[in-house]
Amino acid sequence: MDHEVIQYSPLIFLLEFLSCFMYHFYILFSRTLNRYYIGSTEHIERRVIEHNYNHKGFTGKVNDWKLIYSEIHATKSEAYARERQVKKWKSRTALEKLIVASD
Repeated sequence: MDHEVIQYSPLIFLLEFLSCFMYHFYILFSRTLNRYYIGSTEHIERRVIEHNYNHKGFTGKVNDWKLIYSEIHATKSEAYARERQVKKWKSRTALEKLIVASD
């Protein structure tokens, strides 16, 4: 039986490998609530799914959370520090300026 061999370029392989060691600061938005959620995680795809799952936390109220912004950081502490920094802004306007600037 013949098997198809998939070859990755060294750059693609390296990027996929390194992504296992990156941490994310992220912003979600719910149209239903018209609210933002700010967080940090190592596994961003899984975390978005968890936010949309029916649970007791703030994001469990609705299941329409969309990832609208993210930053990659080398360490968990850097991503968490960025999360705390942005949460301290307590300003929807400042948050929206950050999101728009990334477009």
